Parts: sequence; structure tokens; C-alpha cells
Amino acid sequence: MASPTDRFYTETHEWIKLQGERVLLGITRFAVDELTDVTFVELPAIGKTLTVGKAFGEIESVKATSELYAPVDGAVVEVNDAVKNDPSTINQDPYEAGWLVAVKTGPVDTSKLMSAAQYDAKFNIH
Repeated sequence: MASPTDRFYTETHEWIKLQGERVLLGITRFAVDELTDVTFVELPAIGKTLTVGKAFGEIESVKATSELYAPVDGAVVEVNDAVKNDPSTINQDPYEAGWLVAVKTGPVDTSKLMSAAQYDAKFNIH
């Protein structure tokens, strides 16, 4: 299944969806499939500042624990409580209901991020 084209992607399998000064962050279907059943998500508190390339949380599954890396700089303005309360939401719908945090940011430099086509080609997603 091809990745949604309305977002940008990282090599570490996070995605961002630009919404003006607000950016939604999540993880890709490819990452979810690699992790298998997600059992726990540690997300930052509202107000926490994220820095590009730095870990901002963790995601645990029956198979592994992985850090989540910030694709943008900014302050967390919303945390998806549905995901915290039921991490399997990420397995079911990583691109919509399973988003992780919303960040308030300035202009986003997408030059170091991948388009859906670039991400899918890199990781052989069809």
C-alpha cells in the first residue's frame, strides 16, 4: 500500500503533515508493520520543545522498542490521547487516527525529508 502523498517522510519512518503553523507527526505503515503489535507509546508533554533529529518519545511493541525522532523543530501543542490510551490505534490507522503529536512550528524545511514517492521507492513499498 503506497504512502499518503499529503505528507513528508523521514529515513527513521516518521511522517509529518503540514497544517499551516501546525504540523502533525506520526509513524509510517512500514514502521508499524516492522514493529507488529504496538503495546505502549511514550509521548512528550504539551509545551515540550522538539528538535530535528532528536528523540522525542518511544514506541514499544511485542517485538521491539524504538525511539521516535523529531522531523521538525517546534513546541508540542497537542498529544493524541487516543493513542496513549489504546496504542493499537497506531496499528489500525497510522496515518489518521494514529497520529502522535501536533507541533507548532515556523516554516518547515522539507528539503531533507522525502516525498511519498521517494519514501516508497527507498523502502520498496508498493
